[in-house]
Amino acid sequence: MIKNVKKLSNGLKGEIIIPADKSISHRAVMFSSLAKGNCVIKNFSSGADCHSTLNLFKQLGIDIEFIDKKTLKIKSEGILKPNASKISHDNIYLCGNSGTTMRLVSGILAGQRFDSVLIGDESLSKRPMKRIIEPLSLMGAKIESVDGHAPLRIYGRKLNGINYFSKLASAQVKSCVILAGLNAEGKTTFTEPYQSRNHTELLLDYLGADISVEGNSVTIAPSELTAKDISVAGDISSAAFFIVAGLIVPNSDFIIKNVGINPTRTGLIDVVRRMGGNIEILNEQIISGEKVGDIKVSYSENLKGCIIEGNDIPRLIDELPVIAVLASQAEGETIVKNAEDLRNKEADRIKCLTGELSKIGMNIEEREDGFVVFGKQELEGGAELETYHDHRLAMSFYTAGLICKNEIAINGFEWTNISFPEFETLMNTLK
Repeated sequence: MIKNVKKLSNGLKGEIIIPADKSISHRAVMFSSLAKGNCVIKNFSSGADCHSTLNLFKQLGIDIEFIDKKTLKIKSEGILKPNASKISHDNIYLCGNSGTTMRLVSGILAGQRFDSVLIGDESLSKRPMKRIIEPLSLMGAKIESVDGHAPLRIYGRKLNGINYFSKLASAQVKSCVILAGLNAEGKTTFTEPYQSRNHTELLLDYLGADISVEGNSVTIAPSELTAKDISVAGDISSAAFFIVAGLIVPNSDFIIKNVGINPTRTGLIDVVRRMGGNIEILNEQIISGEKVGDIKVSYSENLKGCIIEGNDIPRLIDELPVIAVLASQAEGETIVKNAEDLRNKEADRIKCLTGELSKIGMNIEEREDGFVVFGKQELEGGAELETYHDHRLAMSFYTAGLICKNEIAINGFEWTNISFPEFETLMNTLK
């Protein structure tokens, strides 16, 4: 699908409610499936990735039904059953395009009493899984892969707790190990160089797990989870495209309601403030263990470039593509460092991002561990951009198209449905 995007002559105005946070939606289904009892999950994500998780746990014998389009009811005995739905043979579970599903579920299945095979689509099958296979193996897991990639054949067995020091700050790796630790003998501690997003820790604590956090270390003991209702906040990674659009499209002024503002996810907000952008947090509150608020954003003519590196990166890794668009409208250089893990996403986001944005006249330079944007610049547009099956690239290019001098075309725009099928509809409500 090719999507054409024209320069927006009028500003973005009004108020929107952003869809549910995907990271929390994944975890809400997983953890509620492991808890004995009944619960209701409100504001569940409509993204395809989260539905991969939902369908997988149905296969594992969990009773999940929709009360309405965004509300789930989950009934669980706290026990997973292999292929209970009879959808497929040989305990094969499909993860679609979702790295979160595959990596986190691997930690859960490694300690079960049955064997499993996790399969992803073509894109997911290229993404690295050695990062979870290594710590799980140290816990006693047996996992076979294709040179460190999916499909993963997991032989369920008894696990032992470990102290694991990760070279990578990764919420997915951390969550995988923590979830394995739920069903392991003894305590499991995971330490990372910087604190990555902590939705797993917060939600497990909310559900009564024996979990503690000290600095960049998380420790969990074998735990039984208590079923509780969960309300999912809006996804700040989805809000990011609107935040950037509001900052760079002249005459914009609007509010995004009910957004998760977990401090491990608000790197974008911190960067916007460092760049001098007009952004404000309103109505802060705690819901289901997570910090939530409304975000007010308006056009910011005098943005300044900055350096984004180190412990910034885990807190905005998914927002870096659209931050590149923001940086094109900031005076001076914006330098992104220590972001080499962008090369291991749905696509090599550094290579694809810099190559495609160069087509519309952006002065952006690829670096081994990031990129540099030289601003402030007028974007020429007038080109067709490839998404490389990457939903975040598709939405970042759309955001850039709103300020390009000439219309752009985005090839593969349908990949936005992976995470944010409501994206264009919500954008149009502000126009």
